Amino acid sequence: MQATQDNITNLAKQETKYAHGGNIKKLAERAGCPSSELLDFSANINPLGPPPWLQQVVINALNEVDKYPDPESAELTLAACQKYSVWPTECIAGNGASELISAITRLGGYKRAVIPVPCYVDYERSCAIAGLKTEQIPLDPQKGFAPDFDKLSSFLSASPALVFLAQPNNPTGTAFDPEELKKIARAHPDSRFIVDESFADFIPNLERLTGKRPPNVITILSLTKFYAIPGLRLGLAFASPDIIMALKNILPCWSVNLLAQTVGLRCIKDEEYARQTIETTTRLREELVQGIAKIPGIKTFPAQANFMLCQVQRVGMDATGLIEHLIKNNIAVRHCENFDGLDSTYFRIAVRTAEENTKFIDGLRSFTGMEVTATKAKKTPALMIQGTCSNAGKSILAAAFCRIFLQDGYKVAPFKAQNMSLNSFVTDNGLEMGRAQVTQAAACKQSPDVRMNPVLLKPNSNTGSQIIVMGKPVGNMKVLDYVKYKPTAFEAVKKAYDSISADSDIMVIEGAGSPAEINLKQHDIVNMAMAEYAEAKVIITGDIDRGGVFAALSGTMDLIDAHERKMVCGFLLNKFRGDASLLTPALDFTLSRTGKPVLGVIPHIENLGLPDEDSVSFKQDINKSGSRGKQSDCVDIVCIDLPRISNFTDLDALKGEPDVNLRIVDNPNEIGTPDAIIIPGSKSTLSDLTHIKESGLAQAILNLKDKSEIIGICGGLQMLGQYISDPDEIESEVITADGLGLLPLQTTLAQEKTLTRTNGTHGFSKMDVSGYEIHHGKTEPLLPTVRAMIVPKGLTGSVPISKVLGFGIKSGMIWGTYLHGIFDADEFRRWFIDSLREKKGLPKLEKIQTTFGMEDALDRLAKVVRENVDMKAIYNALGM
Repeated sequence: MQATQDNITNLAKQETKYAHGGNIKKLAERAGCPSSELLDFSANINPLGPPPWLQQVVINALNEVDKYPDPESAELTLAACQKYSVWPTECIAGNGASELISAITRLGGYKRAVIPVPCYVDYERSCAIAGLKTEQIPLDPQKGFAPDFDKLSSFLSASPALVFLAQPNNPTGTAFDPEELKKIARAHPDSRFIVDESFADFIPNLERLTGKRPPNVITILSLTKFYAIPGLRLGLAFASPDIIMALKNILPCWSVNLLAQTVGLRCIKDEEYARQTIETTTRLREELVQGIAKIPGIKTFPAQANFMLCQVQRVGMDATGLIEHLIKNNIAVRHCENFDGLDSTYFRIAVRTAEENTKFIDGLRSFTGMEVTATKAKKTPALMIQGTCSNAGKSILAAAFCRIFLQDGYKVAPFKAQNMSLNSFVTDNGLEMGRAQVTQAAACKQSPDVRMNPVLLKPNSNTGSQIIVMGKPVGNMKVLDYVKYKPTAFEAVKKAYDSISADSDIMVIEGAGSPAEINLKQHDIVNMAMAEYAEAKVIITGDIDRGGVFAALSGTMDLIDAHERKMVCGFLLNKFRGDASLLTPALDFTLSRTGKPVLGVIPHIENLGLPDEDSVSFKQDINKSGSRGKQSDCVDIVCIDLPRISNFTDLDALKGEPDVNLRIVDNPNEIGTPDAIIIPGSKSTLSDLTHIKESGLAQAILNLKDKSEIIGICGGLQMLGQYISDPDEIESEVITADGLGLLPLQTTLAQEKTLTRTNGTHGFSKMDVSGYEIHHGKTEPLLPTVRAMIVPKGLTGSVPISKVLGFGIKSGMIWGTYLHGIFDADEFRRWFIDSLREKKGLPKLEKIQTTFGMEDALDRLAKVVRENVDMKAIYNALGM
C-alpha cells in the first residue's frame, strides 16, 4: 500500500517537473474564464496564427481520409529535402518533434546523455524513459545562457554520450555558432549530437544544421510552432541514412497522419507566409522588449526567436505572485521553476500580437504599481451586414437595423466605407455620396452626411472610375491605379468612421459584394478589413430567392480567413417565399457545418417602396410589360436603358404611381408609342450617346418626337441638344459629337463638377420642384426658340443662362433638366402624369395618388425584419 502511494507521489512530481506551457484548458480554469478569452503567452506559437489557406487544405485532404496515409511521408520529406538541400535518404517525418526526440534516445546503445540546462524538459524525460543517465551542464545567465563548448567537450572525454542542444535554446531564446557545434562533433565522433531547431525558422539568415552537418549530428525541426499548427503535430529529422533507417524501424507505421502530411507539404512551400512571419515577429519582439525595459524589477534576456526569458529581480520576490496577478487578468505565462538551471524568479513569454503584447505589458505595469497604458477608447458597438454576393439585400437590411435600433432608443448612424454606384446624392453642403446611405440615414432620422460613405466610385468605363473621397472628386483612375491609392483612401475611411461613430450609440455598417472575393481581399477596405477596424460583429446575408444560398454561406466561411470567421456572429436568409419551418434541417446543417447560426429568415417583401440598391435591382423590379403591365387606364412611360445609367432613383416616384406603367427599354423594337420617353442620367454621356445611336434607340426616339413627350435628365438633357463638346477629354477622346438635335442646345463638358441642391419653379405648371445637380459642364441655347423650362425658385424676370435648371420647347413636348429628383415633388408629379393622361384622352385624377417618402416603408421594413430575426442574439453579440 505504501509502495503504491510512493509511486503516485513520484508520478505527481514527474508531472510537475515535465510540465509544458499551452495547456489552455487548465490555464483557463485557473483564470476563471473561457479559453477563448485567455491570452496564452505560455506557448510559443507564431503570432500570425495559422496560414490563411489551412482550412481549405484540410477540407481537400479529407477527401482522402478513407485511405491510409503514406507511411513514408514521401512527398513531405522530398519537399523538405529540396528546401534544405539534403538527399531523400537523410530525412524522416514524425508525429511532432517530441516523438522523434523520444525515438532518437533509443538509438546507438548510449548509456548517458549530456544536457546543457536550462533546456526543453522533454530531453531529460525522453532519456529517463529510455534508461539513459543524464548529466547536466549549467548555462551561465551572466553569459546570456550561451553553451560552453569547452566544458561540453570535457564531459565527453570519458565516454561517448547523447548531447542535446537547442538552436535557439528553449526557454532562453539564445542561439549558438553552428561552426562551434560542427567542431566539437568532429572532435567526438563516438558521441551523437541532437540539435533541436524547432524555433530556428524564426531567426533570419541563421546557418542551419539540416544540410551540411557531421554524420554524428541529428537535426530536429518542428513545423507546429512556426506555422501555428500544434494541434496537427508534425516534426522532421535530418541525419545520415543509417540513422534515418534505424528511426524508421523504431517509429510506428503511419506515424504522421494524412492531414499533417498534406498541411506540412504546403507549409514548406509557402515562402510568403515565412517572410511575413519573420518580419512581423522580429518587429513585435523588439517592441515587446522595449515595453518591458520601462518596467523596474523585470529583466529580459536577449532572444532571437518568438519568445524570451524574463526574470523578476525585486528583493524578496519571485515570479509566483506576478504569475498569479497575470492569470487573474486572463493572461498566462510560463513559470520556469521546473526548468533545471532556473529558479522561481524566472518566467518565459511568447511574442504575440501587438494588442496582446500591450495587454501583457499593462499586466506587468499594474503588478509593479505603475500606471497602465492609456486605455484604448472602446469602439462603438457595430453591426456589419455583409453578403454572399452583390444585390443580396445588404443595403435594405442595413436600413432595417438602423430603424430597429432607432426605435429601441439608440442613436444610430449608417456607414459604408466604399460604395461603387452611379446612383449618387448631393448633401446640403454640396458633397456627393451614395444613395444607399441616404436611405439608411433616413432610417436613422439623420441628415445625409458624407462621413457615412467616405469613398464613392462612379464607373466611367469597364476598367476605370471617378474616385470621390469625402464628397469631392479626387480624379479618374484605372483599377490598378486605384489599388495603389487604396491605402490613402482607407485612411480617409478610418478618419470618417472614427468621427461619426464617436457620436453614436450603435453603428450599422454595410459591406460590398462578398468578403470572399479572393482577387480583392489583399487590398480590401470595405468588408473584413473595415469590420476588423470597427471591431464589428458581422452578419452574412444571402438571397435565398436566387437559389444556392446554403452553399454560398458555407463557401463564404470556407474562403475567409480564420480570424475573419471569428468576427461572424451569424447569417440571415433574405427574400424567402414560403413556410420558413421547412428550412429547419438546412438551418441545423448550416450551424453544424459552419459553427454559426442562422439568426433570421426574412420573407420577400412586395412593393417595399424604398430605392433599389443598384440599377440591376431597379431593372429586375420592372419586367418587359412594365411596372403595371398593359393597363389601358395607365399612362405608358419608357425609360431608355443606358449602359452607364446613373441616378435611376429619379424614376422611383413614378414607379410607385398607380396609373403609371413604367418600362425600361434597351431595344428600339420594344419602345412602341409611349406617352413619354425619359432619357436618364449617365456617367458617360458621350459613350452612352454612341450606344443609343448604334443600337437604333436614337432613331426610334426621333421618330416619336411628335407623338411622345420626351424628357432628358442631366446626361439625358445633354443628349437632347445639338452638340456635346469634351475639349479636356474628361469622358473620352472624342472632342465633339452630335446630339439628338431635339433641342437647340450646346453642352461643353468641364473639369469642375457642379454639386448643389436646388429649389426651382417649373415654368408650365408654376409648381415648386426640388432636387440636386451632379454634372460636369455647361449647357447653353443656340437659338431663341428654346425657353427656360425650370428656373431657381424666387427668380423673376430675365434669368441668366447659368442659373437655368431646365430647357424646353414652347409646346412642352420636349424638355430636359439638370435637376435630379424632379419627380419626387408630389404635386408636380401628379400634374405631369395628369398632363399625359389628358393628351391620351384619359380624365385627370388631379388628387395626389401617392405620397413619395420613405417613413412608412422604413417602419414596415423594420417591423418585418424584427419579427423574423433573433434580435436578442444580435444585441448579445453587440454586448448590449
